[in-house]
Amino acid sequence: MNKLKLLCLGLLVTAQVWATNPYKYIIDLTRVSDDKVLVELAPPKIKQSEIIFYLPKIIPGTYAIADYGRMVSDFKAFDKKGNALEVTRIDNNSWSISNANKIARISYLVDDTYDNPKPGPEIFQPAGTNIDEGKNFLLNNSGFFGYFEGMKNEEFEINVIRAKEFYGATGLKPEGVDTKLKGALKKEGFVQADENSTVDIFKVSNYDRLVDSPLMYSLPDTAVVKVANTEVLVASYSPNKKVTAKEIAASISEVLAAQSKFLGGKLPVEKYAFIFYFTDKPVVSFGALEHSFSSLYFMPEATIAQMNQQLRDFAAHEFFHIVTPLTIHSEEIGTFDFNDPKMSRHLWLYEGMTEYFAGSVQVKYGLITPEEYLVMLQEKILISSQFKDELPFTQLSLGALDEYADQYYNVYQKGALIGMALDIKLRELSNGAYGVQDMMKGLSEKYGMEKSFKDELLFDEITAMTYPEIGEFLSTYVGGTTPLPYEEIFEKVGVKMLSDGTKKQYSLIISQQSIAVAEYNGKRLLAIGNAEALDEMGKSLELQSGDILLKMNGDEFPELGPEINNFMGGQFQKIPTLDTLTVTVVRNVDGEQKEITLSAPNKQIDVPIALSLAFNENATPAQLKLREFWLTPKN
Repeated sequence: MNKLKLLCLGLLVTAQVWATNPYKYIIDLTRVSDDKVLVELAPPKIKQSEIIFYLPKIIPGTYAIADYGRMVSDFKAFDKKGNALEVTRIDNNSWSISNANKIARISYLVDDTYDNPKPGPEIFQPAGTNIDEGKNFLLNNSGFFGYFEGMKNEEFEINVIRAKEFYGATGLKPEGVDTKLKGALKKEGFVQADENSTVDIFKVSNYDRLVDSPLMYSLPDTAVVKVANTEVLVASYSPNKKVTAKEIAASISEVLAAQSKFLGGKLPVEKYAFIFYFTDKPVVSFGALEHSFSSLYFMPEATIAQMNQQLRDFAAHEFFHIVTPLTIHSEEIGTFDFNDPKMSRHLWLYEGMTEYFAGSVQVKYGLITPEEYLVMLQEKILISSQFKDELPFTQLSLGALDEYADQYYNVYQKGALIGMALDIKLRELSNGAYGVQDMMKGLSEKYGMEKSFKDELLFDEITAMTYPEIGEFLSTYVGGTTPLPYEEIFEKVGVKMLSDGTKKQYSLIISQQSIAVAEYNGKRLLAIGNAEALDEMGKSLELQSGDILLKMNGDEFPELGPEINNFMGGQFQKIPTLDTLTVTVVRNVDGEQKEITLSAPNKQIDVPIALSLAFNENATPAQLKLREFWLTPKN
């Protein structure tokens, strides 16, 4: 979510300063030691005698503390004669360096976040780092490169030493590919590329832009799609080759084409990169992280058929972030502080509206049916009901890092529903002529990539652009404690809210009603306590009361304890990718315990839900007209 924030008026003057005082980094991906890589820096000129060097505590778009500096070890600073300077580690993310005006070189080792058990907060995988020698390097730059206090706006030059056969996928335009180290980096003491390696060079205008620009190095698997005026790169790392970049590009191309039409046929970026990292290890969670000119995806490895719709949903959401907060953002985003962040009130705009657009574009351009779209909305209402509905959304946003961190996921649920309600309200007031697309376009034209709005004045700005009723809506349902009136909103477009219903989903087989605990080989394991309470999938497997669960889909059940939740979370992600479901059990057969593997074709089953949405067959002409404005493109 981190965005460019330079005033156009200052570009020429500032560029002259950057050219003479850049950071020059080397990262060597060809010499991995103990799962760590070496990073070296020829620093910009420093005038003061003591300075603090930082790695980020947090980065934009994650809304959670990361403490990337935890992964750094063996931090050293040297003068031009190679003498070590005094360095004091202050905390996880900062180092104080004495005689700073004599620094000629800094070096340190960096471990990755994907398989590192270091204590501290868990880092969201799409914001994490991977070092897998000879296979894959995932460089979220916040995890490898730092900055000096008060010196974020200098130019950064990144020299990546890589194996010759590797390719670096990124939204950046390289300064040099397959080249050599130059200038100050060629002097003694700096690591050099050898005959089996080469160097890629990237330059960015400041630290914000650097953190905003992830890279992934691996054997090349790429595809390029042209979307309006934008060249879109798709890059994939699939360890078992289950999916390719060409398949992903074909899957999401329709969504991208629809988004281009949705945004008026022209996009605000010339190049964009979708970077996909697939893992064949069990995962509890996965997701994506947006950037100005790219998005990075961490997902369980599966075939394109198994994850087609999920890819579309993810891509639609992340790509829409080129609107907000790339071109619409508050000062808190535009001048982001990586080590003492200030939160914005408007996650409903950045994430909620983006999530709403991701679904809206698909129904408007026929990628999903209106009925499928109602299912998406109904699931968001159901999930949102588990959070604090009376909590003002502006307060949730301000406290997303701490006080209300447990409410953050509601941003993607109620945040999107706020976007939906606002869209229907605007369409109603304008007789269909104006919706949230138009509102966002107006905000983009007024502000844009290089101009931030004042956080506390956004509601007033939107009200001035639209109607007094919209200001009342925002203060009541976004800034206030009043829950969204869903029945009233849906009634306007002829949609009924039913108190009972069903939905289709993949089964985890076991539930609280069917489960028990049993001893086997000295371990306490889950067992089937009541086979009659099993769902349709459990009955298809022919599980029986008394069966002790040893494996699910080839993965061993852990002993009863905290690891059960992680195990079931991993299965929740894995099961939708499978054609066949298997369970290995211990069963009493004629008085003898035997291990038996049961299997059945995997399928979605009907499960009861608290509410469902359906189109009213007796909707009035006025309701049908407003529904059409809501669900179809403008002419």
